Amino acid sequence: MDEIKILGIVGSLRKGSYNHFALKAAQELVPDGAVLKLIELHGIPVFNQDTEMAMPAAVLELKRQILAADAILFATPEYNYSVAGVLKNVIDWASRPYGESAWTGKPAALMGASTGNLGTARAQYHLRQILVSLDMPTVNQPEVMIGNASQRFDPEGRLTDEPIRKNIQTLLAALVQLAKTSPTNTRQPA
Repeated sequence: MDEIKILGIVGSLRKGSYNHFALKAAQELVPDGAVLKLIELHGIPVFNQDTEMAMPAAVLELKRQILAADAILFATPEYNYSVAGVLKNVIDWASRPYGESAWTGKPAALMGASTGNLGTARAQYHLRQILVSLDMPTVNQPEVMIGNASQRFDPEGRLTDEPIRKNIQTLLAALVQLAKTSPTNTRQPA
């Protein structure tokens, strides 16, 4: 099998997002035989079912990148005990129109960082529920929940907590394995 292409999606638009920093750390920790590319979500409009048949260019590009990936790594913040609106918006767009979801069968893994103690636990459980409805096989273990994020990253945004770095490395290895073995992955040989 060729190199596994993982698409990293951060559920935050904030410039200093700890979740963006966590995905940058994941790029350094990706196993041999895989590559992690991050996608920017700026410019994705709010989902409107009235326009799903004539999708905006930014949404078409998002769907193209999802379809080209072998697996997805979500990094979600937690807003009001759930996933951030920007992440839910992207999920909704890429699942439309009905019957043309870019997510179907795409292996996924989750992680998240927050300044609170729980490290996005509630948001990740909500995201897992969403991924079930999208028929996305998901890595169950390990769970990467980076609590007290302000203490885990240096001022330049580098993840300095070694146990968490090892946990992310284990998560990525599990995601790569899932991508290689998932019968529902729509990956075509090159």
